[in-house]
Amino acid sequence: MSTTDSAHADASDPAPKLFALEVLKGRLVRIDPGSGETTIISSELAEAPDGIVIDRENFRALITQMGQPDHAPAPGEEPPFTTRNGSVVAVDLNTGTLAEVVRRGTFTTGKQIARNPADGRIYWADREGRAIYRCEADGSNVTPVVETADRGPNSSEEECVGVAVDAENKMLYWTIKGPADGGKGRILRAGLEIPSGSTAANREDYEIIAAELPEVIDLDLDLDAGVLYWTDRGVGPLGNSLNRARIPAAGKTITAPTVLETGFHEAIGLALDLPSGLAYVSDLSGEIRAVDLTRGTSRTVTVLEGAATGIALG
Repeated sequence: MSTTDSAHADASDPAPKLFALEVLKGRLVRIDPGSGETTIISSELAEAPDGIVIDRENFRALITQMGQPDHAPAPGEEPPFTTRNGSVVAVDLNTGTLAEVVRRGTFTTGKQIARNPADGRIYWADREGRAIYRCEADGSNVTPVVETADRGPNSSEEECVGVAVDAENKMLYWTIKGPADGGKGRILRAGLEIPSGSTAANREDYEIIAAELPEVIDLDLDLDAGVLYWTDRGVGPLGNSLNRARIPAAGKTITAPTVLETGFHEAIGLALDLPSGLAYVSDLSGEIRAVDLTRGTSRTVTVLEGAATGIALG
Protein backbone atom coordinates (compact mmCIF):
# COMPACT_ATOMS: atom_id res chain seq x y z
CA MET A 1 0.00 0.00 0.00
CA SER A 2 1.27 3.45 -0.89
CA THR A 3 0.03 6.15 1.49
CA THR A 4 0.48 9.89 1.22
CA ASP A 5 -0.63 12.74 3.46
CA SER A 6 -2.62 15.44 1.71
CA ALA A 7 -5.71 17.44 2.54
CA HIS A 8 -6.31 18.32 -1.10
CA ALA A 9 -8.31 16.47 -3.73
CA ASP A 10 -8.90 17.37 -7.36
CA ALA A 11 -12.56 18.15 -7.97
CA SER A 12 -11.94 18.21 -11.74
CA ASP A 13 -10.51 14.66 -11.86
CA PRO A 14 -13.12 12.55 -13.72
CA ALA A 15 -11.70 9.22 -12.55
CA PRO A 16 -13.77 7.65 -9.75
CA LYS A 17 -12.17 7.51 -6.33
CA LEU A 18 -12.99 5.45 -3.29
CA PHE A 19 -13.29 7.05 0.11
CA ALA A 20 -12.92 4.85 3.18
CA LEU A 21 -12.96 5.25 6.95
CA GLU A 22 -10.41 3.82 9.37
CA VAL A 23 -12.42 3.58 12.57
CA LEU A 24 -9.64 3.22 15.16
CA LYS A 25 -7.27 5.74 13.59
CA GLY A 26 -10.04 8.27 12.97
CA ARG A 27 -9.12 8.72 9.32
CA LEU A 28 -10.85 9.49 6.06
CA VAL A 29 -8.72 8.25 3.15
CA ARG A 30 -9.04 8.50 -0.62
CA ILE A 31 -8.09 5.42 -2.62
CA ASP A 32 -7.27 5.09 -6.30
CA PRO A 33 -9.20 1.93 -7.29
CA GLY A 34 -6.69 1.01 -9.95
CA SER A 35 -3.36 1.49 -8.23
CA GLY A 36 -4.49 1.21 -4.61
CA GLU A 37 -2.63 4.43 -3.78
CA THR A 38 -4.08 5.88 -0.58
CA THR A 39 -4.17 9.52 0.46
CA ILE A 40 -5.17 10.70 3.93
CA ILE A 41 -7.83 13.41 3.67
CA SER A 42 -8.45 13.82 7.41
CA SER A 43 -7.13 12.34 10.64
CA GLU A 44 -9.52 14.34 12.84
CA LEU A 45 -12.41 11.87 13.10
CA ALA A 46 -11.80 11.12 16.75
CA GLU A 47 -15.09 9.44 17.67
CA ALA A 48 -15.27 6.16 15.77
CA PRO A 49 -16.34 7.08 12.20
CA ASP A 50 -18.55 4.44 10.64
CA GLY A 51 -20.80 5.50 7.75
CA ILE A 52 -19.92 7.66 4.75
CA VAL A 53 -21.71 9.09 1.72
CA ILE A 54 -20.32 11.59 -0.80
CA ASP A 55 -22.23 14.82 -1.41
CA ARG A 56 -20.90 15.45 -4.90
CA GLU A 57 -22.65 18.79 -5.35
CA ASN A 58 -20.79 20.26 -2.39
CA PHE A 59 -17.65 18.12 -2.73
CA ARG A 60 -17.83 16.87 0.83
CA ALA A 61 -18.04 13.56 2.66
CA LEU A 62 -20.89 13.15 5.15
CA ILE A 63 -19.80 10.83 7.95
CA THR A 64 -21.50 9.31 10.98
CA GLN A 65 -19.55 8.83 14.18
CA MET A 66 -20.46 6.25 16.79
CA GLY A 67 -19.11 8.49 19.56
CA GLN A 68 -16.90 7.54 22.48
CA PRO A 69 -17.43 3.95 23.69
CA ASP A 70 -18.71 3.30 27.21
CA HIS A 71 -15.38 1.73 28.17
CA ALA A 72 -12.37 0.05 26.64
CA PRO A 73 -13.15 -3.20 24.84
CA ALA A 74 -12.28 -6.64 26.11
CA PRO A 75 -9.61 -8.36 23.98
CA GLY A 76 -11.08 -9.38 20.63
CA GLU A 77 -14.43 -7.68 21.27
CA GLU A 78 -16.10 -4.49 20.08
CA PRO A 79 -16.69 -1.98 22.89
CA PRO A 80 -20.24 -0.96 23.80
CA PHE A 81 -21.59 2.33 22.44
CA THR A 82 -24.71 2.91 24.54
CA THR A 83 -23.94 6.52 25.54
CA ARG A 84 -25.87 9.10 23.52
CA ASN A 85 -22.90 10.84 21.87
CA GLY A 86 -23.18 10.08 18.15
CA SER A 87 -22.80 12.78 15.50
CA VAL A 88 -22.78 13.52 11.78
CA VAL A 89 -19.88 15.54 10.42
CA ALA A 90 -18.81 16.78 6.99
CA VAL A 91 -15.28 16.71 5.64
CA ASP A 92 -14.40 19.07 2.81
CA LEU A 93 -12.71 16.88 0.20
CA ASN A 94 -10.50 19.75 -1.01
CA THR A 95 -9.20 20.98 2.32
CA GLY A 96 -9.92 18.18 4.81
CA THR A 97 -11.75 20.70 7.02
CA LEU A 98 -14.18 19.13 9.48
CA ALA A 99 -17.61 20.65 10.25
CA GLU A 100 -20.39 19.39 12.50
CA VAL A 101 -23.66 18.74 10.64
CA VAL A 102 -25.73 17.00 13.35
CA ARG A 103 -24.74 17.95 16.86
CA ARG A 104 -22.97 15.39 19.01
CA GLY A 105 -25.44 13.69 21.36
CA THR A 106 -28.48 14.12 19.11
CA PHE A 107 -28.54 10.33 18.72
CA THR A 108 -26.63 7.34 20.08
CA THR A 109 -24.52 5.33 17.61
CA GLY A 110 -24.17 6.44 13.99
CA LYS A 111 -23.86 3.67 11.41
CA GLN A 112 -24.47 3.63 7.62
CA ILE A 113 -25.54 6.93 6.08
CA ALA A 114 -27.36 7.61 2.80
CA ARG A 115 -28.40 10.70 0.88
CA ASN A 116 -31.53 11.27 -1.18
CA PRO A 117 -30.31 12.94 -4.38
CA ALA A 118 -33.80 14.25 -5.12
CA ASP A 119 -33.94 16.60 -2.12
CA GLY A 120 -30.52 16.36 -0.46
CA ARG A 121 -31.93 14.90 2.74
CA ILE A 122 -29.63 12.70 4.79
CA TYR A 123 -30.64 9.37 6.39
CA TRP A 124 -28.64 7.30 8.86
CA ALA A 125 -28.97 4.31 11.15
CA ASP A 126 -28.59 4.57 14.93
CA ARG A 127 -27.63 1.12 16.18
CA GLU A 128 -27.93 1.29 19.97
CA GLY A 129 -30.53 4.04 19.62
CA ARG A 130 -32.56 1.54 17.56
CA ALA A 131 -33.77 4.03 14.96
CA ILE A 132 -33.37 5.51 11.50
CA TYR A 133 -32.98 9.30 11.42
CA ARG A 134 -33.37 11.96 8.76
CA CYS A 135 -32.32 15.59 8.46
CA GLU A 136 -32.10 18.31 5.83
CA ALA A 137 -28.87 18.83 3.88
CA ASP A 138 -27.76 21.52 6.33
CA GLY A 139 -28.37 19.29 9.37
CA SER A 140 -31.60 20.95 10.43
CA ASN A 141 -34.90 19.26 11.28
CA VAL A 142 -33.41 16.06 12.69
CA THR A 143 -36.21 13.55 13.16
CA PRO A 144 -36.57 9.78 13.54
CA VAL A 145 -38.45 8.15 10.68
CA VAL A 146 -38.26 4.61 12.11
CA GLU A 147 -37.95 3.59 15.78
CA THR A 148 -37.53 -0.12 16.49
CA ALA A 149 -37.15 -0.09 20.30
CA ASP A 150 -39.49 -2.57 22.01
CA ARG A 151 -40.66 -3.94 18.66
CA GLY A 152 -38.47 -7.03 18.74
CA PRO A 153 -37.89 -9.92 21.14
CA ASN A 154 -34.78 -8.23 22.58
CA SER A 155 -32.64 -5.14 22.03
CA SER A 156 -30.06 -6.91 19.84
CA GLU A 157 -32.84 -7.77 17.38
CA GLU A 158 -33.85 -4.10 17.18
CA GLU A 159 -30.48 -2.56 16.28
CA CYS A 160 -30.49 -0.75 12.93
CA VAL A 161 -27.21 -0.71 11.00
CA GLY A 162 -27.59 -0.36 7.22
CA VAL A 163 -29.72 2.15 5.32
CA ALA A 164 -30.47 2.88 1.65
CA VAL A 165 -32.86 5.28 -0.09
CA ASP A 166 -34.96 4.56 -3.18
CA ALA A 167 -35.83 8.11 -4.19
CA GLU A 168 -37.69 7.03 -7.32
CA ASN A 169 -40.20 4.88 -5.47
CA LYS A 170 -40.00 6.87 -2.22
CA MET A 171 -38.91 3.87 -0.18
CA LEU A 172 -36.48 3.42 2.69
CA TYR A 173 -34.51 0.19 3.23
CA TRP A 174 -32.64 -0.72 6.40
CA THR A 175 -31.00 -3.66 8.14
CA ILE A 176 -31.27 -5.06 11.63
CA LYS A 177 -28.13 -7.12 12.17
CA GLY A 178 -29.26 -9.18 15.16
CA PRO A 179 -26.86 -10.64 17.73
CA ALA A 180 -23.29 -11.34 16.64
CA ASP A 181 -23.23 -14.39 14.35
CA GLY A 182 -26.78 -15.07 15.51
CA GLY A 183 -28.60 -15.83 12.25
CA LYS A 184 -31.25 -13.24 13.15
CA GLY A 185 -30.37 -10.53 10.63
CA ARG A 186 -33.21 -8.87 8.70
CA ILE A 187 -33.73 -6.43 5.83
CA LEU A 188 -36.78 -4.19 6.03
CA ARG A 189 -38.40 -1.40 4.04
CA ALA A 190 -41.04 1.28 4.46
CA GLY A 191 -42.12 4.53 2.84
CA LEU A 192 -39.84 7.54 3.12
CA GLU A 193 -42.68 9.40 4.81
CA ILE A 194 -44.42 8.30 7.99
CA PRO A 195 -48.09 7.60 7.24
CA SER A 196 -50.57 10.18 8.45
CA GLY A 197 -51.68 9.48 12.01
CA SER A 198 -48.61 7.33 12.76
CA THR A 199 -45.27 7.98 14.43
CA ALA A 200 -41.78 6.62 13.88
CA ALA A 201 -42.38 4.29 16.82
CA ASN A 202 -45.76 2.86 15.85
CA ARG A 203 -45.85 3.01 12.04
CA GLU A 204 -47.09 -0.26 10.56
CA ASP A 205 -46.25 0.25 6.91
CA TYR A 206 -42.91 -1.57 7.07
CA GLU A 207 -42.16 -4.97 5.54
CA ILE A 208 -39.57 -7.57 6.47
CA ILE A 209 -38.20 -8.61 3.08
CA ALA A 210 -35.42 -10.92 4.31
CA ALA A 211 -34.89 -12.74 7.60
CA GLU A 212 -32.56 -15.23 9.30
CA LEU A 213 -29.45 -13.73 7.74
CA PRO A 214 -26.17 -14.38 9.58
CA GLU A 215 -25.41 -10.75 10.52
CA VAL A 216 -26.41 -8.34 7.73
CA ILE A 217 -24.68 -4.94 7.75
CA ASP A 218 -24.65 -2.35 4.90
CA LEU A 219 -26.92 -1.94 1.89
CA ASP A 220 -26.78 -0.50 -1.64
CA LEU A 221 -29.29 -0.41 -4.47
CA ASP A 222 -29.12 -0.85 -8.24
CA LEU A 223 -32.51 0.62 -9.07
CA ASP A 224 -32.14 0.33 -12.85
CA ALA A 225 -31.70 -3.44 -12.54
CA GLY A 226 -34.05 -3.77 -9.55
CA VAL A 227 -31.35 -5.38 -7.39
CA LEU A 228 -30.43 -5.02 -3.73
CA TYR A 229 -26.87 -5.65 -2.48
CA TRP A 230 -25.71 -6.19 1.10
CA THR A 231 -22.69 -7.15 3.19
CA ASP A 232 -22.77 -9.68 6.01
CA ARG A 233 -20.18 -10.02 8.77
CA GLY A 234 -21.59 -13.21 10.30
CA VAL A 235 -20.17 -16.73 10.23
CA GLY A 236 -21.09 -19.78 8.25
CA PRO A 237 -21.40 -20.42 4.53
CA LEU A 238 -23.53 -17.28 4.00
CA GLY A 239 -21.54 -14.99 6.30
CA ASN A 240 -18.53 -12.73 5.71
CA SER A 241 -19.99 -12.15 2.30
CA LEU A 242 -21.30 -9.86 -0.42
CA ASN A 243 -24.83 -10.73 -1.52
CA ARG A 244 -27.48 -9.61 -3.95
CA ALA A 245 -31.12 -10.35 -4.75
CA ARG A 246 -33.97 -9.02 -6.82
CA ILE A 247 -35.90 -6.30 -5.03
CA PRO A 248 -39.21 -7.97 -4.26
CA ALA A 249 -42.60 -6.55 -5.19
CA ALA A 250 -44.78 -5.08 -2.46
CA GLY A 251 -45.87 -7.74 0.00
CA LYS A 252 -43.23 -10.21 -1.20
CA THR A 253 -39.93 -11.34 0.28
CA ILE A 254 -36.50 -11.91 -1.20
CA THR A 255 -36.10 -15.30 -2.83
CA ALA A 256 -32.93 -17.05 -4.00
CA PRO A 257 -30.30 -14.48 -3.00
CA THR A 258 -26.91 -14.85 -4.63
CA VAL A 259 -23.70 -14.95 -2.60
CA LEU A 260 -21.26 -13.10 -4.85
CA GLU A 261 -18.11 -13.44 -2.76
CA THR A 262 -17.06 -14.74 0.65
CA GLY A 263 -13.93 -14.86 2.78
CA PHE A 264 -14.04 -11.31 4.12
CA HIS A 265 -12.81 -10.57 7.62
CA GLU A 266 -16.12 -9.21 8.93
CA ALA A 267 -17.47 -7.39 5.87
CA ILE A 268 -18.81 -3.90 6.57
CA GLY A 269 -18.79 -1.17 3.90
CA LEU A 270 -20.24 -1.43 0.40
CA ALA A 271 -20.02 0.82 -2.67
CA LEU A 272 -21.29 0.02 -6.17
CA ASP A 273 -19.48 1.11 -9.34
CA LEU A 274 -22.15 -0.10 -11.74
CA PRO A 275 -20.65 1.36 -14.97
CA SER A 276 -17.54 -0.71 -14.27
CA GLY A 277 -19.48 -3.77 -13.11
CA LEU A 278 -17.82 -3.70 -9.69
CA ALA A 279 -18.70 -3.62 -6.02
CA TYR A 280 -16.20 -2.50 -3.41
CA VAL A 281 -16.29 -4.09 0.04
CA SER A 282 -14.37 -3.09 3.17
CA ASP A 283 -13.80 -5.23 6.24
CA LEU A 284 -12.44 -4.99 9.76
CA SER A 285 -9.01 -6.28 8.72
CA GLY A 286 -8.59 -3.07 6.71
CA GLU A 287 -8.81 -4.86 3.37
CA ILE A 288 -10.68 -3.19 0.49
CA ARG A 289 -11.73 -5.60 -2.24
CA ALA A 290 -13.20 -5.06 -5.70
CA VAL A 291 -15.73 -7.74 -6.64
CA ASP A 292 -16.59 -8.38 -10.29
CA LEU A 293 -20.41 -8.44 -10.39
CA THR A 294 -20.50 -10.69 -13.46
CA ARG A 295 -17.89 -13.31 -12.57
CA GLY A 296 -18.04 -13.08 -8.77
CA THR A 297 -14.26 -12.95 -8.55
CA SER A 298 -12.43 -10.35 -6.47
CA ARG A 299 -9.08 -8.63 -6.08
CA THR A 300 -7.53 -6.70 -3.22
CA VAL A 301 -7.39 -2.98 -3.98
CA THR A 302 -5.47 -2.07 -0.82
CA VAL A 303 -5.13 -2.93 2.84
CA LEU A 304 -5.47 0.00 5.21
CA GLU A 305 -3.40 0.31 8.36
CA GLY A 306 -6.46 -0.03 10.60
CA ALA A 307 -9.94 -1.56 10.60
CA ALA A 308 -12.11 -0.22 7.75
CA THR A 309 -15.77 0.64 8.23
CA GLY A 310 -17.77 2.63 5.66
CA ILE A 311 -16.72 3.21 2.06
CA ALA A 312 -18.19 5.33 -0.71
CA LEU A 313 -17.49 6.09 -4.35
CA GLY A 314 -17.19 9.70 -5.42
